[in-house]
Amino acid sequence: MSAPSLFPDACQTRTMHAPVTAAVRLVLIVLWIVLVVPWVGVMAGLHRVASCRRLARFFWRGAARIFGIQLAVRGTPCAERPALFVANHASYLDIIVLGALVDATFVAKKEVGQWPAIGFLSKLGRTVFVERRARHSRDQKNEMMSRLIDDRESLILFPEGTSNDGNRVLPFKSALLSVAEARIGDGRPLPVQPVSVAYTLLDGLPIGRGWRPFFAWYGDMDLAPHLWMVLGAGCLTVEVDFHPPVTLDQFSSRKALTDHCHRIIGHTVAQAVCGRTAVAADDGTVA
Repeated sequence: MSAPSLFPDACQTRTMHAPVTAAVRLVLIVLWIVLVVPWVGVMAGLHRVASCRRLARFFWRGAARIFGIQLAVRGTPCAERPALFVANHASYLDIIVLGALVDATFVAKKEVGQWPAIGFLSKLGRTVFVERRARHSRDQKNEMMSRLIDDRESLILFPEGTSNDGNRVLPFKSALLSVAEARIGDGRPLPVQPVSVAYTLLDGLPIGRGWRPFFAWYGDMDLAPHLWMVLGAGCLTVEVDFHPPVTLDQFSSRKALTDHCHRIIGHTVAQAVCGRTAVAADDGTVA
């Protein structure tokens, strides 16, 4: 399935916020939720996991179009299932971006499940919710292991543990990568693919360090006004790099694997936000 083509092109002018655009996009995203999400619920209720994943990706691709997000993609997602995708985290927009590109389930902090609308969509998408407190780490690992091994679902993990201003990558928490110890199929190690996500252009022009937080969502920012700002912005280009998959067996420890993922993602994001990477997409552009 491909993303719908009925949504209007929002790439008109470089304005920070257009209320009319925001209102139109808000109406469209509500309609899109009403049209698609019930079918996701039906597939989930019938335990049609594969169909549920495909519909979820279809939904996020449509959401990307509505939000005016263009994806410049380099590399390809790991084709082996299950796999663990490890990405940096700057905004709730990361969910739209990665959801449009990868058939996988997100791992999110428990608080996300309590957010209005987003929490409902997350639960419907079979998101794995984790506690930040260390005493819950064993249960969290078991839940993620079950999804990987029993359900053969790929996972998308944000090992920073929180979002940031989009200009940098925070340290990764190696405890969250404990699931990399999983063995799949005939005992093969779990593929771990680093993925870097960078918000670089607005209406084709560099966003710059000062403007990037208008799309990043972090700290004590209120969700509703931030979302309204994003909906009224122009056409946002997001650069996504799928780096070569690795396995824990290639490293001396889980910390070494974590450091590798952080190093390659951090370097790529730094290059992208400084305008040092080509924006041309290898795998096509979702407009």
